[in-house]
Amino acid sequence: MSDQCSCGCTPVKVKMVFACSGASDVGGVTDQAARKLSREKTASMSCIAAVAAEIPDIMKKVQAADQIIALDGCDHECAAAILRKGGIDTFAHVRLKELGLEKGKTPVTEETIAKAACAAAEALERQAERMA
Repeated sequence: MSDQCSCGCTPVKVKMVFACSGASDVGGVTDQAARKLSREKTASMSCIAAVAAEIPDIMKKVQAADQIIALDGCDHECAAAILRKGGIDTFAHVRLKELGLEKGKTPVTEETIAKAACAAAEALERQAERMA
């Protein structure tokens, strides 16, 4: 996507966030972090299950996105795996374990949610810099 429209305006960059939203504590953190990013308009949260199910209108939106980030809570890295299976190979990726947040040992608190959301926002910034 170009940085300038023919009308002279700057186009809105479409950024999407996908969380594993798994059943564990770290899945809860990724889910709430993605919702926080969406509320703050850093990235638009979308449904990773819809990507896995290959829902056509969701797949079109994902393929048209300027930036995508996957938030994964545990070592299975389900969000990233689903994106790859859906043909999406270029995305930023935050693994909570790399932030010191471990499955079964991480309460879903404002602090852990903020830590994950901040890491995701920073990863999107780094990705944007590489793409520029």
